[in-house]
Amino acid sequence: MNLQPTSVPYLSTTAFNGDQNHTNGTDCPQQYDWEWLHTGQPVYILIITVVGIVFNVFVLGVFCFHKKACTVAEIYLSNLAAADLILVACLPFWAVYISNGFNWPFGLFMCKVVNLGIKVNSYSSIYFLVLVSIDRYVALVHTMSHARMRRPKYAKLGCLLMWGFGLLLSVPTIIFRRVKYFPEYGVNACFLDYPNVTAGLFFDGILIVFSFIIPILFISFCTIKIIQALKIQAIERFNAQNTERKATNLMLAVLLAFLICWVPFHMVTALDVLLRADILGGCHLESVLDICNQISTYLAFFNSVLNPILYVIVGKNFRKKACELFQHWKIRKNPNYESSRSSNLSATLKTSV
Repeated sequence: MNLQPTSVPYLSTTAFNGDQNHTNGTDCPQQYDWEWLHTGQPVYILIITVVGIVFNVFVLGVFCFHKKACTVAEIYLSNLAAADLILVACLPFWAVYISNGFNWPFGLFMCKVVNLGIKVNSYSSIYFLVLVSIDRYVALVHTMSHARMRRPKYAKLGCLLMWGFGLLLSVPTIIFRRVKYFPEYGVNACFLDYPNVTAGLFFDGILIVFSFIIPILFISFCTIKIIQALKIQAIERFNAQNTERKATNLMLAVLLAFLICWVPFHMVTALDVLLRADILGGCHLESVLDICNQISTYLAFFNSVLNPILYVIVGKNFRKKACELFQHWKIRKNPNYESSRSSNLSATLKTSV
């Protein structure tokens, strides 16, 4: 199973993963009407694209153009916003692909690039959350002993390594993505052409392990320690820095949103791997997983829109930065504003004297 919508309405996901000898058309009859799903997909994708681009550009604008340098946590969150922006920028191609009857009109190069952007997001975004969790863990649990680790230059280096790691894990997308005409379905499909079923199972297993299991273990450990530290501070009536608490609340909110949006996708992916490994079986299960794949994939995409909303709702420091930035732009746009304000102040002082 892929992170991208790769199935046609009447073709099993396994066919576009390289196992072209086993499809719904040969082994299992089509049990569900896909029309309702694929009619709404392009509209949903375009909405996600527009809202996601506007929101994530707004977040990056606040972080990049504010006069104060970003904190370590903000460096991680800005990179997360950049990853989300790359994802939503790739989605319009899939909207056209689906509305075009699953005919890929953009050529082999764009087939690889678009899917590479989506795949890099799937790997990098979770590891930016890992970095945020580690930062909150160090800030609240090891406040003094590891303070040296919480420096912007180390945060930037960590983000660079995570981008590189995400790109490295996405290499199979560059190698195995193909555009091929399927005469039995009448479509030019952009699909993952693995050499055999074993290769497909292996790379899907890597996706589950490296983009979910391992990072979730890190995040869970850090989150448990953070919550314990906050409880101890509350019992001892120890007031941690307000900034650290606000950043921690935002991190927990972003993490919860990630779990809600991504856990269904990884569960469906795991079940699909078991299905293709012949550990599970049945036409009904295969058909249900095909539909669940589509739904869970687009729920995962929604996370890229939800993150910037959480910055505004939960992130008090972010809202403060945004207001300060807008105020600064207002003053620059109206240069007479400050002078008139000073004149009014001077007149008031003279009158009062």
